[in-house]
Amino acid sequence: MNRSTEMMSFVSGGLMKVANNLRQLVPVRYSSFIGKDLTKFYKTAHITQVVGQPGYYEINLDTKKLKTPVGNVFQVPGESLALAVAAEWNTQEEKIKRHTMHITSLCNTAIDNPTHRTRSQVVRAICHYLGSDTLCYRMAEPEKLLAFQKANWDPVLLWFKTRYGIELEPTEGIVSPEISEATYLALEKQLTSYTDWTLVGLQQLVECLKSLSLALALCESEIEVQRAVYLSRLESAFQTEQWGSVEWYHDIEMQETQARVAAATLFIHFCHDFSSMQTKHKHTLLS
Repeated sequence: MNRSTEMMSFVSGGLMKVANNLRQLVPVRYSSFIGKDLTKFYKTAHITQVVGQPGYYEINLDTKKLKTPVGNVFQVPGESLALAVAAEWNTQEEKIKRHTMHITSLCNTAIDNPTHRTRSQVVRAICHYLGSDTLCYRMAEPEKLLAFQKANWDPVLLWFKTRYGIELEPTEGIVSPEISEATYLALEKQLTSYTDWTLVGLQQLVECLKSLSLALALCESEIEVQRAVYLSRLESAFQTEQWGSVEWYHDIEMQETQARVAAATLFIHFCHDFSSMQTKHKHTLLS
């Protein structure tokens, strides 16, 4: 078995597991809200290198090139990312369930840029999540919940301060933490080192977790996906431990969030790996 086949098998297996978990958890009445599925029209998805663009790959569904929603040819940076997309298409059965194809969706966004935003606009939008970071908002009562939040959230904020030199002061109630313009500019400067593709993944992480500090901790492998999702839903976790939950609903919501966060995290790491390889190759040529 060659390297590409091994990687495809690994990624496909992981995505299939997520898909199977979702199928088991989603009741019939829930699936009707997800949208119309397409009938599968191909047998196999595979990748090919793009001629004239070193390191870029296309996805083929049988003999047809995959295209984005607006008709652009689907081309992605790096073999790992291409294999992950192909795996999503290969895990589809009789119907193409587009809502389960999170990595494909991220690639479509990166290629099409449907909101037509510039790079600087995306960076600034991500940075402004600092002012609404979930980890900054504490509940004064009950005291057990406040202690629970401090014990679980403070270590992440301490890491964020150490790594980025930015101290996020927790606040109680609905009062927003005060963040200076200089702080925003400092963080913007650091995020400009991210590629356009990586920023697409980071934005999805922030939107899913409602926390920039958690998203960046995931990007830098400081925490794992399950832990990040748990911390982003800490108040809900506390209430569940105290009073229980509506089992099927909370399981569905948790699985969907974890799937989206896991996909965005993989997407970011694949894009970062590609960028690092390109930089090394460039330095090699110049040496």
